[in-house]
Amino acid sequence: MNPIETLSLVLGTGFSSGLNLYATVATLGLLERFGVIHLPDKLQILAHPAVLSLAITLYIVEFLADKIPYIDSIWQAVHTFIRPPAAALLAFSVTASAAEPWRWGAALLAASIALTSHGTKASARAAANMSPEPLSNWALSFGEDLLAVWVTWFATAHPTVAVIIVAALVIVCLFLLYHLFRFLRRTFRKLAQA
Repeated sequence: MNPIETLSLVLGTGFSSGLNLYATVATLGLLERFGVIHLPDKLQILAHPAVLSLAITLYIVEFLADKIPYIDSIWQAVHTFIRPPAAALLAFSVTASAAEPWRWGAALLAASIALTSHGTKASARAAANMSPEPLSNWALSFGEDLLAVWVTWFATAHPTVAVIIVAALVIVCLFLLYHLFRFLRRTFRKLAQA
């Protein structure tokens, strides 16, 4: 892999892992398994049937958990401690041929990006879960899953453009996080005053 392909995979998997880790792993594994891409040696294990089966099973569990408001909130809270470290591990594996400092830098970058996309997702979900209608939560769930799969694939198919797109998505996430935190803070203040 050339440096742009490596950077694209680090950024793309970092961002998509923050949205849906299991969809990211399953997408990478399926792309490798069917010969669409050739992953670095350390990531080829993702195409193993056992890893694929587990990733797809956990994706289905997450897909169902995302549709139930309070279960979704608990799921997002727990995955705050799963998604960023997993993104770091993926990035560390992607950069196996690089020098050790670069590998650690890539891991920290991917974990930070995953935490940003996950924080945006969890905050948006917390806001949507306050609504009594289920459609907004379901729409967010479908959108996040599609975006995770698309970013993962796009990072492998169009590396140069993917770097730019992921950078733009991170900026959008930071903007949304700022406004979502302000919204949640106002909402909690109103609830406390009631």
